[in-house]
Amino acid sequence: MGVIQDSLDRASAATATRPLPKSAGARMRFLLRTEKGSTRAVAARLGISQRTVERYIKGTLRRPRKDLAARLEQEVRKDWQPRVRQRARKRAATSGGIVIETRARFGFTAAPGSTDDGRMRRLTQHLPPAYAARLFDAQSAGATEQQLQAIAAEGLQEVYFKDRGRRAHDLEVEFTDIDYVELDF
Repeated sequence: MGVIQDSLDRASAATATRPLPKSAGARMRFLLRTEKGSTRAVAARLGISQRTVERYIKGTLRRPRKDLAARLEQEVRKDWQPRVRQRARKRAATSGGIVIETRARFGFTAAPGSTDDGRMRRLTQHLPPAYAARLFDAQSAGATEQQLQAIAAEGLQEVYFKDRGRRAHDLEVEFTDIDYVELDF
């Protein structure tokens, strides 16, 4: 996955109101419920045998290897509290907006006489709900990382660089060389 895609997923996971199950058995049971009782489906998601899943559920096995523990936490985090996540995304897309913090190279295409050399900048900016909705819609439609970057760049261009249309009307922003992106809603 890409940087923005991962950041959207982390921001969505951060909206959870309850902590993840702690033990491996509780996490396996949660995945078993989400897969409607199919130990085969849980085993396929985790890349382990069906019998191993059954042993964790029964309590025979308690402590997974580090790689399995990481995969188990990742899979539980994906499915944890979907309605809470959905409500938070809806709120961000309709009224709250999204906050983007990034360190990346911003280059410009502007009117003659201005510099267009890109430089690294660290920005923290609140984007309006319209851009949050566009990001969420693009993510759910399976957009590529470049498409998500283009939406984020357009939002930063309009809100930060053009000051919501009050200046730099002909400015076009290029959003490249991303060090990190953190999103919050």
